[in-house]
Amino acid sequence: MLSPSFLYFVSSLQDYLMNYIRENIITIDMDTIFQRVDDYINSLLAPEDDALKQTIQSLESQNIPQISISANQGKFLQVMAKLVGAKKILELGTLGGYSTIWMGRALGDDGKIITIELDAKHAVVAQNNIDRAGLSGKVEIRVGKGLELLRKMIEENEAPFDLIFIDADKPPYAEYFNLALQLSRSGTLIIADNVIREGKVLDSNIQDEMVAGVHRFNKLLAQTAGVTATIIQTVGSKEHDGMALAVVD
Repeated sequence: MLSPSFLYFVSSLQDYLMNYIRENIITIDMDTIFQRVDDYINSLLAPEDDALKQTIQSLESQNIPQISISANQGKFLQVMAKLVGAKKILELGTLGGYSTIWMGRALGDDGKIITIELDAKHAVVAQNNIDRAGLSGKVEIRVGKGLELLRKMIEENEAPFDLIFIDADKPPYAEYFNLALQLSRSGTLIIADNVIREGKVLDSNIQDEMVAGVHRFNKLLAQTAGVTATIIQTVGSKEHDGMALAVVD
């Protein structure tokens, strides 16, 4: 039988060790780890050239929000475009043209991107960045409200797209998706960014309209017949979020 004095010694030793760990063991900052891993991947597989760097700099100089995708995410879109053999890409949300440039570089000589931007100022900045990247012959920026422009494209029987990237205002994500389906064909890949919102989508009662919008989209995605879809969680320089991928059957 263990003596009370021995049990007291063990308890005291446990307290001492726990205090030592708290005071002397460095806690790993996961945000720092994610950023460092992003930097590692970018340096190996997604280095930014001058055109991409200047695109990011143009947002700062023009007081445009720094909400572009990361370099690694841009490379992911480029890989996806090549994977589906995209010749015609539709983008919702141009901003400064950063993601547009990444996808545009996946296209052959006969490829084209139509990118939709609500803000005319953003569109001017994006056009300058796209021109600097040597992609002006492949990219057409259309300025206006996304839902209206998409409906017009459907009414005019615009040819279906091979890849559609949704990265615009979040409240109408479900409506964007439904319209995107009408501009698709069998095999079209639809990608939607920012659909996890740092895990806030788990709260179905949240009042944030951005979260509510992607929550509606995610439920619609799960209920939509005729697509094969999933959501991939993302971490890194853009924090915790996710991208939805849907292939039209």
